[in-house]
Amino acid sequence: MKCISVYTDNFEQFSDVFEQVMEMNLQENDELELEGLTVSDSGEVPAHYLERMAVKPEVVVMKDRHKGVMILQHGKVFEILIPTETDTLETSTESAAL
Repeated sequence: MKCISVYTDNFEQFSDVFEQVMEMNLQENDELELEGLTVSDSGEVPAHYLERMAVKPEVVVMKDRHKGVMILQHGKVFEILIPTETDTLETSTESAAL
């Protein structure tokens, strides 16, 4: 999964820039400022990252069904987890194996 980090602890600010962030074509390790917030492409995270983070009490997990992304909020950062083609293939292979 591709991970894009938005550095803020303010949900309203995050919501205001979410659509713009999703339209950006950031490359791995790119960082820019958007409406006073730092946005960076944190690269790929392993599939188990979401599972590991979701059990932590200080992490809020949200899902945008329309975009098919998961959003983690913890500390002063929102992490947008975007499935990549390999994630889709792995899920399909796992489902076929069952």
